This record gives sequence, C-alpha cells and structure tokens, in this order.
Amino acid sequence: MRAKKEKILIVDDEATICQILETRLTIRGYKTYTAVNGKQAVEVFHREKPDLVVLDIMLPQLDGYGVCRELRKESNVPIIMLTALGDISDRVMGLEFGADDYVIKPFSPKELEARIRSILRRVDINVITSVKQVKDVFEIGNLTIDLNKRHVSKKGQKIHLTGMEFGLLEILVTKAGKRLPRALILNSVWGYVPERHIDTRVVDVHISRLRSKLEEDPSNPDLILTARGTGYMFRNFPTIEPYTK
Repeated sequence: MRAKKEKILIVDDEATICQILETRLTIRGYKTYTAVNGKQAVEVFHREKPDLVVLDIMLPQLDGYGVCRELRKESNVPIIMLTALGDISDRVMGLEFGADDYVIKPFSPKELEARIRSILRRVDINVITSVKQVKDVFEIGNLTIDLNKRHVSKKGQKIHLTGMEFGLLEILVTKAGKRLPRALILNSVWGYVPERHIDTRVVDVHISRLRSKLEEDPSNPDLILTARGTGYMFRNFPTIEPYTK
C-alpha cells in the first residue's frame, strides 16, 4: 500500500487516450491530472507538482519536446513520452531532451501502467536508501559519487543528474570492471525486459547523456566504456572502492 496517492499528469491532445488513462490510473490508486496542449501541461505541472508525467510528443501550442525541456529546467520528475510507431528519431530526441522512457503508440495501457509502476518504485527505493544512510562514497579521478546523498560532483562542482541517470551511474559504478549487457541494464534500472531490439536504445541515449556530463571528452570516453557486442562497462580504477565518510 502506498502511503500517499502519487500524482500523475497525462498530456495528450487525444481526448480518448486521456480518458482511458485517467480512468485506469485512478482505479489503480493514482491521483490524475490531464492537459491537452503543451502550455497547459506546464501550467498544470507548476500548480499540481505531479510525481510522474506521461507526455505525448505531438501537441498543439508547445510540443512534447518543448514541454520536456521546460520541465527539465527545474525538475527531475520522471517523464514517459508517447511516440509514434515508425518514428525512431522521435523516441531518441525525446530521450535526449531528458525523458526517462518512452512507450510506442498504439500502446497497451497495461504496458504503460507497468512502466509507471517500475519508475515510481525506483523513486521509492531511492528515498528508502537515503533514509537508511548508506555511506558509500566513490572517488574516481576528479569525480565524487555519493550514493547516500545521490550527489555527483566533478572538480568540486555539482553535476545535475536525473533520477534515471543516477540509477544508471549507480549500477555501472558498483559493478565497475564488469561487462553489463544492455538488456540487463534496462531490467535493473528501468525494471522491464526488452521485447524489441530498439527498446535498448533507451540505455544508449542515457549512456550518451551521462558521458556528456561526466567525461572530459565524451567522444573518447575514459570512464564509461563500450563493451563491444554486449553493452557497457565502467572502467575499473584502482580507487573505485568506496570509503566511508
């Protein structure tokens, strides 16, 4: 049982989709809000401060990319984007703007509900971990990664990471030196097994985002390495062992 009703903002200009999702998610114990265009979505977000946003790309007034960009200026709220079946570039672009995951239209409401549960569960786990005061702090070159405070700094300057980016970094660092398949990463961080090869593109884009924030030269990464034919691996530095503050 959830201690409080988690709030979900549904943004889609198709009334039928909004109605179906609003009904199903309300039955499952969530408090829901809807918006039919991008500007309204930003307004509702500011007013209601939802715990997760389901965001269509094709919206009037301000498209999903613009909404995602606006929300990421101030919040790490999880964002699941709804994308058209054939538009791979749409999915990738949505992730590059800061979305955490995507679901392809036409979609199964059950699939979307599973994605929502998985992402919110990870948020809950992160809160519980923080409360337990885990003391793992990693010093890696000019990086400091504090798993307790969920804080990353580079040369003493704080680096802004979304919740999913930190979750990805956490599994890479705690398993440094090990080759991690994309499917394993997706299951561990996002909470589902890929049904299609394209599903693992979520991992690739998030890896690219992490590299752009952590690496000295993202085009020639020294920390997050590509394991050819497998997935990714965090370089096993001699100083990778955590210490306790």
